[in-house]
Amino acid sequence: MSVSRRNMMLAVGGLAATAMTRPAAAAVLSEDLTIEPFQQSARYPDPRVQALDPEFNKYIVYFAAVERIATGHTRYIEGPVWFGDGRYLVWSDIPNNRMLKWDEESGAVSIFRQPSNYANGNIRDRQGRLITCEHGRRVTRTEHDGTITVLADKFEGKPFNSPNDVVVKSDDSIWFTDPPFGILGTYAGNAAKPELPYNVYRLDPATKALTVVATDVAAPNGLAFSPDEKLLYIVDSFAKPVTIRLYDVTDNGTKLANPRIFFTSGEGGAPDGIRCDVDGNVWAAYGEVKQGMDCMLVISPKGKSIGKISLPERPSNLCFGGPKKDRLFMTAGRAVYSLYVNTTGAGLYV
Repeated sequence: MSVSRRNMMLAVGGLAATAMTRPAAAAVLSEDLTIEPFQQSARYPDPRVQALDPEFNKYIVYFAAVERIATGHTRYIEGPVWFGDGRYLVWSDIPNNRMLKWDEESGAVSIFRQPSNYANGNIRDRQGRLITCEHGRRVTRTEHDGTITVLADKFEGKPFNSPNDVVVKSDDSIWFTDPPFGILGTYAGNAAKPELPYNVYRLDPATKALTVVATDVAAPNGLAFSPDEKLLYIVDSFAKPVTIRLYDVTDNGTKLANPRIFFTSGEGGAPDGIRCDVDGNVWAAYGEVKQGMDCMLVISPKGKSIGKISLPERPSNLCFGGPKKDRLFMTAGRAVYSLYVNTTGAGLYV
């Protein structure tokens, strides 16, 4: 299925950015004045960045502060992904059924794709193509020419629930979660009855083989590989309390084994999207029912909370980007925040 060139811009794999968006006057979004003004820290170090353990101090850039870089009449945003070759960030605005783009050089926010089939999680593969989980019950790949290839939309003849988040391994395999969140109502997708268990899948793009790698997660959400890809972390959003589960990656990187609990949330707390840095720390978009506890929580490979980046609203997901891959981008309810950190993300960042 093709996507109109008027509704997207994609710079991939070293190709020069090709203008495929709407005219600038229509595409650029104005600041959403309904959002409370964001007050950047007036001094360094930013008090929002807290070391819960001395181990976190080495990751703090003391002359950097949390910034709110983008708003634009959004309702609930997710799935940030960095395009280093185009110097821009793309993310999903799920209820508005679109994807947005922030240009690093100009700071402009514009429409990247609309409609988006209720896109949620995003990542790029080793060829620079965009891989997207859509609450519209499929996983897609955006090709270099802008066309969309449906990679998977069913398992054993039954439609997915609502593919949520995705990672791409170094062998090009695509791993994604399929909870029911997008079909439980009409706000973030289309209401439907689940026809499959809430599984975690692995897709081999060469053979097209789709296999279930985890069936023991009540509601699989965010996921991330460790730097050496020997471990996979998966958020279980229906566990009580919410947990991050940990698995060994086995059988030449094709299966999971030895499930155990890596992290257990506090009362009323819940991680959402997660990513690992090069030292194996898990950076988790974390929120609690209690107001004022919304943050990016940093968890050591031993499962200990070592750092906290407070945000004015509940975060949903994150990615590392910027020219040196040391800029943390965080999507929250209705805005995108960033912070320079003294580490880089593990895995593929093109």
